[in-house]
Amino acid sequence: MADLNQWLLDNLWIVVGTMLLGLIGLVAWVFALNRRLSRATVAYRALADEASGRPLGEVITSHGDRVRTVENRLAEVDGRYRQLADRSRGSLQHIGLVRFNPFEDTGSDQSFAIALLDDEANGIVLSSLHGRAGTRIFAKPIRAGQATHTLSGEEQEALRIASERDR
Repeated sequence: MADLNQWLLDNLWIVVGTMLLGLIGLVAWVFALNRRLSRATVAYRALADEASGRPLGEVITSHGDRVRTVENRLAEVDGRYRQLADRSRGSLQHIGLVRFNPFEDTGSDQSFAIALLDDEANGIVLSSLHGRAGTRIFAKPIRAGQATHTLSGEEQEALRIASERDR
């Protein structure tokens, strides 16, 4: 014990310096903690909405109610979206039109073939042949992109155009 006391007396400046460095470190740490505590207090006050005088529990409950309302509304919108998506698959979405002149003795492209398809490539091909004696209209069903009747070249072209659109 006497040796320790003697060593401390001989190296007193080292001991005091070490303690002083430790004290400076502790003071810096206290200042850092105080700064973090101040920031946390400001954040807490902002969260607690002290301006309106509402307690934090009430604010959290209010936000929870809003979240549940938004979740319910989102589920409703999602259901409507699915319903509209299902309905739109059966609507006409792909159209191909070809105008042509089937007869040499008539002027301009008054005849046409139009393919009207839904999203599953079901629909019809309508053809109108215009001649001097009159106009004839033909309709041919299309299932999964395939015709159940023989198609003319113009009808095949209209079907190809409709099939390639927006896919």
